[in-house]
Amino acid sequence: MDAHTTTRTATGASGAPSMPAGTRNEQLFDALFDSLVRHAQRPAFRIGDRTHTYAELAASINGIRSAIARGIPEDQPLVGVVANDDLLTYASLLALWAEGRAYLPISPEVPAERNAAIIARAGIKVALSSDAGDLPGGCSAIRTQGLSEASSRPHRRGLSDDRLAYVLFTSGSTGEPKGVPITRGNVAAFVSAFDALGIAMGAEDRCLQMFELTFDLSVMSYLVPLLHGACVFTVPKEGIKYGLVAELLDEQRITVALMVPSIINHLRPYFEEIDCPDLRCNLFCGEALPADVTEEWSRCVPNARLLNVYGPTEHTIFCTWYAFQRAGANKQVNGVLSIGRAMAGSTIAIADEQGRILPPGEKGELCLAGPQLTPGYWNDPVRTGQVMFEAGHDGVVKRFYRTGDLCTIDTEGDALYLGRLDHQVKIQGYRVELAEIEHHARELLRSRNAVALALTTPTGNQEIGLAVEGPEEGARELITGLRGKLPAYMVPSRTAFTERFPLNANGKIDRKALLVLFTPKA
Repeated sequence: MDAHTTTRTATGASGAPSMPAGTRNEQLFDALFDSLVRHAQRPAFRIGDRTHTYAELAASINGIRSAIARGIPEDQPLVGVVANDDLLTYASLLALWAEGRAYLPISPEVPAERNAAIIARAGIKVALSSDAGDLPGGCSAIRTQGLSEASSRPHRRGLSDDRLAYVLFTSGSTGEPKGVPITRGNVAAFVSAFDALGIAMGAEDRCLQMFELTFDLSVMSYLVPLLHGACVFTVPKEGIKYGLVAELLDEQRITVALMVPSIINHLRPYFEEIDCPDLRCNLFCGEALPADVTEEWSRCVPNARLLNVYGPTEHTIFCTWYAFQRAGANKQVNGVLSIGRAMAGSTIAIADEQGRILPPGEKGELCLAGPQLTPGYWNDPVRTGQVMFEAGHDGVVKRFYRTGDLCTIDTEGDALYLGRLDHQVKIQGYRVELAEIEHHARELLRSRNAVALALTTPTGNQEIGLAVEGPEEGARELITGLRGKLPAYMVPSRTAFTERFPLNANGKIDRKALLVLFTPKA
């Protein structure tokens, strides 16, 4: 094996090799739907103040499956689901999987114009919804509230690994979100790799689900617990998220939690008041994880195994891991913990702009390969070709994905994160293309120049600043307009105006020089 790449052979929870291709997803979904029966009387979800059993979940799934079979033709494999925080929404996701369909989550908090564009690009004709709200994009709705009881029937088998499981739309640099299709085989490969991490989970576990269903980390947060008969605790949409997470950790004695690092950044002032001895596994993903904050947080969760995991939506949830060492000697660069080595089945490598694999210690773009990798962007071969390439690895030609992350891999196979190669950043765990914000800002400004910048707050989180070229006017109208086009986490929190943008030696806008506009004056 080349020293500059790492890979592992996929194994199941028992350590035995995974099933041959074509049966991987059947093994997963057999286990999932068997879990609904085996744990019928146990709690499956705690949503708000109400606990729902696996039997309730199964009954809801059965009713929704009947509605899908009656109301959605077989030639519509991808179905929208309005992403509410209730049992019927989760039952809708599982009902679609049981029927051999895939889901596209539609956030009710996102502007209708953006949802309509996503629905149109995905070709969605029908959406499942647990409420009576209007659906954007003109697609019809199947209301899941009050469906009649339906008898149980086996989930569909004989489905290939390349059949869709879900599609997520992420921020795109052209102003149009890009669709990332994930197959049933991709999901099964992730679960197999997760099992190989040795995180034992059982029916007594209480697991945190803090993510919007439009964020791929939500899939791990509900799917893995349900496979083991555990209870999933969701975070209410109303209220301050980091405060609600802290309450759940404490009051509900959460045992397994996947979080974005910004949560503990916000909680840092309250660390002395936090004591969560029940938490035994705490994973972090979605943003760079600061080593100093992790060290302080580790004292709040004295019995937890702390893992920094990494992976873009395109490589199904996450695919690398690094275990935080409480005794110290943690690998880090610029205060950011290592993102670690490849999980089972995945390959990580560092490549240059020409796709040449670089030796250990060299800086370059982190590239990923393996069974968790998406087939390519939704109906977008041009974008797919820009980020996918083939290269030889260990004597085999593999299809790699360019992450856009600047990294290096040491001789032990651990990747060290050095930053972004482009202007794509993580805000509240969501991947954001700054170019998309600029695109919409320029439209609203009638082609006046605008540059979006990632700013670091005193607490170590990132926020978005928008620099505008020209006279200081129309700031309030600009932000109002952006709120109508973008999700809340993409709307700039600060704006600044300057008569003329500075240019560098190449005649390009000097983005670093623009940061001074947001520096407090002495």
